[in-house]
Amino acid sequence: MLLRFGKQLARPTQSLSGWLVSKFFKLHNHLLEENAVKLCDLQPDETVLELGHGPGLGLQRALHGLTGLQGRLLGVDYSEYMHLMASELMKEQISTGKVKLFLSDVAKMPIEDNSVDKVFHCNCYYFWPDLKRGAAEIHRVMKPGGLMVTTLRLDRVALLASKKMLPAENWRPEAYMEALESTGFKNVRMENRKHKLIQYEAIYATAAK
Repeated sequence: MLLRFGKQLARPTQSLSGWLVSKFFKLHNHLLEENAVKLCDLQPDETVLELGHGPGLGLQRALHGLTGLQGRLLGVDYSEYMHLMASELMKEQISTGKVKLFLSDVAKMPIEDNSVDKVFHCNCYYFWPDLKRGAAEIHRVMKPGGLMVTTLRLDRVALLASKKMLPAENWRPEAYMEALESTGFKNVRMENRKHKLIQYEAIYATAAK
């Protein structure tokens, strides 16, 4: 049962288990999504990308900061179920071209080189089969000097890993940060932060110029 739930966390399907996972995301990821967007300090005319956008909580939050005519919001998720759910949520903005969502693997995104100002994601990198390949692809699409913010609650992630619900050792922040540094990111660091009474972690990385 736990293994099945772990697979749904990585790639929810249109099923009862997938529906339950979507509810889990909406309940537990709200704080992380909100703070990832906040820490990105979005500017009105930037192009912003969310990785593993899930049901669309972070997309909704980021949209509030992209008020300029040139502001664009991109999203990537390789779960068809999450892609459809977020597409329905964002259908109005998609129709105007403000938002564009891709059903895609992070390691092979249909996004132009050096086109993204900011990237954010939460509870995502643990499921990438190859951290370095994913990091290199993110670096490719980012503009030099662009910022990426990753948020997580490490205590919860470690608990899921202890129950074999996360793959291998990729969940460890050290592995992720090493992959970022080895693929051209600079100023990679992790901070302990607090939202009201809730502790969480934020990992920052800047695309090399």
